[in-house]
Amino acid sequence: MLQLSEISIRIAGRLLIDQASLTLPAGTKAGLVGRNGTGKSTLFRAITGELSPESGTVSVPRQARIGQVAQEAPGTEEALIDIVLAADKERARLLAEAEHASDAHRIAEIQTRLVDIDAHSAEARAASILAGLGFDEAAQRRPASSFSGGWRMRVSLASVLFAEPDLLLLDEPTNYLDLEGTLWLEDYVRRYPHTVVIISHDRDLLNRAVNAIVNLEHRKLTFYRGPYDQFARQKAEAEELQMKMRSKQQAQRKHMEAFVDRFRYKASKARQAQSRIKALERMGEIAAVSHEHVHGFKFPDPVKAAASPIIAIESGSVGYSPEAPVLKQLNLRIDADDRIALLGANGNGKSTFAKLLSDRLQLETGKMTVFAGLKIGFFAQHQLDDLVPDESAVYHVRRLVPDQPEAKVRARVAQMGLATEKMDTPARDLSGGEKARLLMGLATFDGPNLLILDEPTNHLDIDSRQALVEALNTFDGAVILIAHDRHLIEATVDRLWIVGGGTVTAYDGDLDDYRNLIIGGPLKNSDKRRLAEEAAEEETKSKAVQRKMAADRRRELAPLKKQITALETRTVSLEKRIREIDRQLADPSGYGNADKIASLGKERSDCERALVEAEERWLELSADYDEALSAP
Repeated sequence: MLQLSEISIRIAGRLLIDQASLTLPAGTKAGLVGRNGTGKSTLFRAITGELSPESGTVSVPRQARIGQVAQEAPGTEEALIDIVLAADKERARLLAEAEHASDAHRIAEIQTRLVDIDAHSAEARAASILAGLGFDEAAQRRPASSFSGGWRMRVSLASVLFAEPDLLLLDEPTNYLDLEGTLWLEDYVRRYPHTVVIISHDRDLLNRAVNAIVNLEHRKLTFYRGPYDQFARQKAEAEELQMKMRSKQQAQRKHMEAFVDRFRYKASKARQAQSRIKALERMGEIAAVSHEHVHGFKFPDPVKAAASPIIAIESGSVGYSPEAPVLKQLNLRIDADDRIALLGANGNGKSTFAKLLSDRLQLETGKMTVFAGLKIGFFAQHQLDDLVPDESAVYHVRRLVPDQPEAKVRARVAQMGLATEKMDTPARDLSGGEKARLLMGLATFDGPNLLILDEPTNHLDIDSRQALVEALNTFDGAVILIAHDRHLIEATVDRLWIVGGGTVTAYDGDLDDYRNLIIGGPLKNSDKRRLAEEAAEEETKSKAVQRKMAADRRRELAPLKKQITALETRTVSLEKRIREIDRQLADPSGYGNADKIASLGKERSDCERALVEAEERWLELSADYDEALSAP
């Protein structure tokens, strides 16, 4: 059991958690959620004893072992399997002692304990965990130093999972996993025999792997039973009830205050007025529901429409040397309105394929036809390092439009979702999510026809991920998505391609089918090739039908889209005119001209009415457009 009693935590003078309490029964699988910066990782430090709370207590059973992923990934010459096996300290200690023990009684005790902790199956269990996280048998025997930082972090995760602590703390573990590893971890956490607390913004992980949600909000911890979607529903219902109660209380207070104001000095009503004054003092006030504003994403639509196909590849191969292509036998077509997710374990060539599409790599053999004038926006997590650390977001945008006035530059930064107070902050001091927003805004600055996103959600919280979903669904160009966030994939794409077996082919199943294939271990290349071949054969039969349906739908929806765009333009124009009228009405020099003021007042009223009508019509048409777009 984990118990937090009235704890308060302050970092650098900022109060993150204020007299919060929480009790987690043994065996609970809890997701710890909350906006970025609320103190979730800091709370983990308090639980492990790395940080002492300002007040209150953190209590775990005396003999309980707490485990979390190491901050630094191993980079030694030890084999991966040996690093993971060494994580079970008791087993390692007993085996070392058994080699030198001479007392028969002690040897018997050691062997009995080794049996109790299932030490003899340890290597098989360690190998199974490593395989689930993407390491085949050969990779498990390689030294850690031969792997990149992201793969080493997987080894750190494997080590803590193998040790099976009584309280397992996982802080955004999927940030360095691919979709295959994420699905495996989801299943592993669900079956884990002890208590787990996992910080995650992955909706599907929080829906499938946990049975409780702990929400850190307004410096308090609130426990909810059930997965994330149930928590979100309960929270929304509670907030709606709170708003209704507050509205009812405000009406009651207003009525009582009116009575007091009217009769407090009238002798015949003085006693009743005094009674109501005391009742008002006792009433207290139900707090208003406050929601932190989530900045959205806005991707500019393509400046120039592109004709399909925007990219076509015939018998292509690509790699980093002609002798050893990473991908070959590429026969693919991407249309102007395609939404495609690339599936496949890390190392199979997803990033290589993305580089080919974005003109960062050239075909070794074969033919690739690209629509003339095609603009491509490319976002990858490693590009965060390309930002100039000492320069602000405004500086990065100004380099792209050096002749634009300051107001327009800042307006473009605002469209990226950066708050006003962050616009002049050096890039090195921005949070991971803010850097991602800036980089995504720079990648889409010129209105690309094709947007390629390689793991865009790693630094985004749940609300920001939902904002990204909405932005992608309103973007008019094509999208190629590489992501481990299943919710993002399911909410934004309509085609799946598998990258594996040395090629890229369409997959006819959905993510549930794909999940069922890989649970219990990573998908073998032979299976990927077989599934890809079956899917490619099926897609060949229906490709012409799909293209015709897509073209018909685009033609049918074009007039509706044109109306929506016209209403957006009219809304902006009316808002601008209202601001101009307000400026003129506020100008003291015009106070003597009653006719002009009256005329402006009438015009403002007409503009307000027209604006409301335009907005209502825009909402109505947008709903029709979205419904038509998502129709089967």
